[in-house]
Amino acid sequence: MSFRVAVVGATGAVGREILKTLAERNFPVSEVAALASGRSAGSQVSFGEDKILTVKNLETFDFTGWDIGLFSPGASISAIHAPRAGAAGCVVIDNTSQFRMDPDVPLVVPEVNPEAITQFRKRNIIANPNCSTIQMVVALKPLHDKFKIKRVVVATYQSVSGAGKEGMDELLANTKVHYVHDKNPPQIFQKDIAFNVIPQIDVFMDDGATKEEWKMVVETQKILDPAIQVIATCVRVPVFIGHSEAVYVEFENPVSVNEARAALRAAPGVEVHDQRVDGGYITPIECKGEDAVFVSRIRKDPTVPHGLAFWCVSDNLRKGAALNAVQIAEALVAQKLLACQAG
Repeated sequence: MSFRVAVVGATGAVGREILKTLAERNFPVSEVAALASGRSAGSQVSFGEDKILTVKNLETFDFTGWDIGLFSPGASISAIHAPRAGAAGCVVIDNTSQFRMDPDVPLVVPEVNPEAITQFRKRNIIANPNCSTIQMVVALKPLHDKFKIKRVVVATYQSVSGAGKEGMDELLANTKVHYVHDKNPPQIFQKDIAFNVIPQIDVFMDDGATKEEWKMVVETQKILDPAIQVIATCVRVPVFIGHSEAVYVEFENPVSVNEARAALRAAPGVEVHDQRVDGGYITPIECKGEDAVFVSRIRKDPTVPHGLAFWCVSDNLRKGAALNAVQIAEALVAQKLLACQAG
């Protein structure tokens, strides 16, 4: 059986990656629609190696008869069009922040909480978590199952592609002007991103945390366990693709490095590269285009009774966005949850 799939935000970095991922994983499509704003309508995007799609206007698109909508157009646009698609019978998998904490919308990482997918029927919407949350909970899940996590302290080092194509363009432009001793005032980021790090992603909240840091707390609790305490510091770094995280975990039960390494190696979606030699770890440049969450630098944290530290890297456009969305779609199909599969 094949399915009609609409990709919303198809001209953006994540939308293009979704189209690429659908083709690479041979998702069973009978038809694919590429949707974007009116100003992008009529432009073209690639689907697979030899198919070109003409972009249609999201504003006037009728979702009736479409099975799955993979949304990545920005939260304010999803707020309008995702419920419209859901009401038309199209199951929406939304990559924006709009519905993540909605109690009627499941927040899903297939390797972590696949059972939550079935809760989509109230609104016909499933939320894709924040990119930095996704990679962390994929690594935390096998450890929580075995040792029970009490507390997580995480510092993220997030690439500019997390801010879209405009963020990548700004890093490139600012890098160039540094070499000619010119100036290019920041437009996307709060300060110059070239040869710099910026300890702010999204806006500040009343308690001093940024909204990105808040997302990591509440999303981890919704996906993994509401009892887990989380504190995050999220930093933008001059890397084009790939988020990195330094993660410190306190457990209720005793944990050894060897036990943790074995649990991680057995976990779906995780690859362990943990050699205690120069270069025996994975960096963002090596994870580009890869599906896995890579874990390195696994070691004891001696500052707490049952503590562990590790380094975690993933392609934020793949597992942090497009791949996770497509995996949710695959789970819908595998579990025969789509209306067209009934009977």
